Formats: sequence, structure tokens, C-alpha cells
Amino acid sequence: MFRYAILIVFSVVLGFALNMFLLPHEVLSGGITGLAMVFGLLTPINTGIWLLVLNIPIFIIGWMRLGKAFILNSILSVVITSLSMQYIPLIKITDDALLSAIFGGVISGIAIGLIVRFYGSTGGFDIIGLVLTRKIDIPLGGLIFGLNSIVVFISGFIFSWDLALYTMASIYVTGVVMDRIHTRHIKLSLMVVTTRTEELKSALIKNLVRGITVMNGRGAYSNKENNVLYTVITRYELAMVKSLIKEIDPKAFVSISETVEVLGNFRRS
Repeated sequence: MFRYAILIVFSVVLGFALNMFLLPHEVLSGGITGLAMVFGLLTPINTGIWLLVLNIPIFIIGWMRLGKAFILNSILSVVITSLSMQYIPLIKITDDALLSAIFGGVISGIAIGLIVRFYGSTGGFDIIGLVLTRKIDIPLGGLIFGLNSIVVFISGFIFSWDLALYTMASIYVTGVVMDRIHTRHIKLSLMVVTTRTEELKSALIKNLVRGITVMNGRGAYSNKENNVLYTVITRYELAMVKSLIKEIDPKAFVSISETVEVLGNFRRS
């Protein structure tokens, strides 16, 4: 329930950033959200509606590549963002477009970073970026910034190049803040001491699609037999892994440490 609360709250926060900071100055967000904002400004149809429509093909790709649970969380996030944009008034917090671009970018980065960190996304280029990072081991925020450059050129031709530069600044700030919160490219070594080996091992393999090394162990103090599960995960998967372990074996001893480099057959999923 905590995960869904985070997804809902920060989807509303994202809607707030778009309607209160970016849209009033025609400073766009990135990716599909930015394209939805362009169509929202050029047509009588609300940006939130365009956000839903444009994300449909992206969700289909994500369903095939990233899994059912992730896409359902993403759909929840996009729907909540879209609904919030229907009710949050479209007003200027400040008359300064640069301040709006920076603060809108910061708030968007915090919201998107936490949504992705808790196993969801805001759709669009977030999903495309997550699919690509399975093949390219670079920070998600940096990759999305590159993809979002398309929106900058579109906004430059349709509106003005001053607004395009504000958009670039906003997208850059969003990417930087996002990578401070959610650093998927960082690898973590996971060691779990448990007595419920088979159940936990099966759940981790099913959800992570990763190899796990099982070692025999014995408690020095209790002198009881147990097992040690060892694997390497991405920072992106940590919230889900902790939830699984807590559900299956709340008494398990868990050690998590950052890994500098991984060589060999490591699946970036």
C-alpha cells in the first residue's frame, strides 16, 4: 500500500508542476508529456487527455519488455497525473519563465524519480529509457535527457527559441534531480541469510530473472543451519526486492552494498 500511496501522491505532484510552473509559460516537459503539452496548447483538448492517448503504444511496448506489474503501476501514475491536470488550475506561480522552468524541472524530477524508484513510471520516454538501459548501462536521467531533445526542437519551431531554451533547462534539471533520487545504473550486491530458502529463492528468480548463488551457513551464536542467498541487482529493483523479502521472511538478515563493477553475464532488466 505504501508503494501505491507514493505513486498516487507524486503523480499529483507532477500534475501540479506541469499546470502551475511549466504550462502557463509554455515551457514544456520532456518526451511524451512534452508532446501532450504541445497538443494541449494547440488544440482545445486538455493536455491530460493527450497524455493518456499518446502513452497507449508506449504501454504496449512496456508490457512486452518490462512486465505486467510495472506497466500497471505506470498506467496508474499516468491516469492520476492526467486526472490531477483536469482539476489543478492553470495559473502562474511566478511571472519569471526561467524561475518556472527551474522549479518546475526540480519538482518534476523529484516526482518522476520517486515514481520510478517505487516500480512505476510516468509513461512515454521513461518506459523507452528503461527498455534501452537494459542494453546500455548509463544513467536513466541522462538517457531521457537525450531523447527529450526532440521536444526542444519541436517547441522551438512551434513557439519560440527562447521558450525552447527554457524547456532545455527544465528538462536538464529534471534529469539531474531524477538521477539523484533513482540511480538504476548503480549495481548492488544482495546477501540474504534465511531459513526459508526455496520459497525466497523462487520468488526472487521469478521477479528478477537473475541467477542466485545459494551457500550453506550456520549461525555462530544459535548454531542453527541456514542458507545464504547471494545475487547482484540494480538500484531500480531494490524497493521490489525488499518488499519480497519482508513478505516471505521478515526475520531474514539482509546485507546490501554498492558494487563498483559487474563482469560476466549480468542481465540489465
